[in-house]
Amino acid sequence: MGRFVRDLVLAAALAVWGHPAVPAAELSPRVDPDTGLASWTLHEGALSIELVQRLPDQTRAFFQARGFPAASADAFARACVFQAIIANRALTAQGPVVGLDLRRWRVDAGQGPLPLPVQPTWQPRWEAQRLSQAARIAFRWALFPTEQIYRPGDHGWGMIPFGPAPGTRFDLQVVWSEDGIERTAQVPAMECTPDRAISPTDISP
Repeated sequence: MGRFVRDLVLAAALAVWGHPAVPAAELSPRVDPDTGLASWTLHEGALSIELVQRLPDQTRAFFQARGFPAASADAFARACVFQAIIANRALTAQGPVVGLDLRRWRVDAGQGPLPLPVQPTWQPRWEAQRLSQAARIAFRWALFPTEQIYRPGDHGWGMIPFGPAPGTRFDLQVVWSEDGIERTAQVPAMECTPDRAISPTDISP
């Protein structure tokens, strides 16, 4: 096999399988047997995402403890909030750099794809309601960064609101880049946590 043909074969393989320094794709949902809360884990290319349901009660309590009025905390808690853990899982230091912008993600709950209500879209609302600066800063730090760069081994976590009402099922389109090349993946049949009570001892803050 000539060098030119070998290069074509290698290029085709990388287009199908992704960067040689990352593992193969994987998508897996699971339910915590103790709390009944579900999580979805996506491993695709260099990107690793774990999205864990949060009860509205859990989120309401979190923000009320940080100075939010009950009505403001409730409005956010009912916006389908998940806890997210995102990482660049490249296997070597030469692996790709992952770029993430949550404004490019889309949620489809049966009415067509819609953007996420990311952190900056809430701040004018909190300002209009005259929430304290401390409460607004706590909100910003609690949410997942809207834009982020991950080098191999980097990771981060925070809350992500997806928007639909409690109990709604939706499909999620994830968009990211690896060394500047855009990639997408679908996470189907996710579900916003129903607005139900659970013992505080069963879940973490």
